[in-house]
Amino acid sequence: MESMLKISNLNKNYPTFSLKDVSFEVKPGEIMGFIGRNGAGKTTTLKAIMNLIHYESGKITAFDKDMTENELENKQRIGFALSELNYYPNKTIRQLMSVTKRFYKNFDEKKFNEVCKLFNLNIDKKLEELSSGMKVKYSVAIALSHKAELLILDEPTSGLDPVSRDEILDIFRQIVKNKDRAILFSTHITSDLDKCASNITYIHNGKIVYTGQKKDFIGSYLFVKDKTKNKSLEKEYIASKELDDRIEGLIDVAKKDLFVKNGIKPQEPDLEEIMVYLERRDNNESFAL
Repeated sequence: MESMLKISNLNKNYPTFSLKDVSFEVKPGEIMGFIGRNGAGKTTTLKAIMNLIHYESGKITAFDKDMTENELENKQRIGFALSELNYYPNKTIRQLMSVTKRFYKNFDEKKFNEVCKLFNLNIDKKLEELSSGMKVKYSVAIALSHKAELLILDEPTSGLDPVSRDEILDIFRQIVKNKDRAILFSTHITSDLDKCASNITYIHNGKIVYTGQKKDFIGSYLFVKDKTKNKSLEKEYIASKELDDRIEGLIDVAKKDLFVKNGIKPQEPDLEEIMVYLERRDNNESFAL
């Protein structure tokens, strides 16, 4: 199988927002982090993939089969969860499972119970009694129990404490280790991607800015902390800001020698630094206090 998921030239128009020719793919064994600030189009894209919203044009395939023409078959192989589980809050996990399993021909109740035990998930607890982390684990348990090959998750680590987030990321790594499954998850918590993602897709104002290997994306930029406050280099930054003791900002890797010649040693950035300064460049935000 060449790709688990492929989106080609996806367009969706709202009165105040549009997805514009969104294209990317997820291959077996990959954890794809889907990043962008709130409102950039992440959730809209995920809903379009699952045919939960109408889109104007584009093509979506899962497991090399058209998603629209093979929706029921494909969804048997996909585990999907939006950012918050709000349905039937007074039902227990056991009760929800008994309903959910009817939709999946390959659902394995024994496997579900085993995974819940592994996750320390009490299946007799009501949904409203679960923490955010436990709700994510419940969604993953459902996906694993119907043998989902592709997990599509919207902000699965949002609101989790650091320990719970680390547990979820460990689970993600285990899921893809045999290279026969893949995960696409949206997030604005870029530190999670530093820990587990092999690939990223970055969306900004409804357009894909980058899709590909995480290491290549990070390798395109360098981060500068200039304590000399060299104003002559100001135009060389992609975006920067002046602090009390330094100027710091993002530069293209091709600019490295220029800064080194001026006694400044650029550093490898993390994803958060890249995203913050790319957004700063495009939005030119300023504040009057």
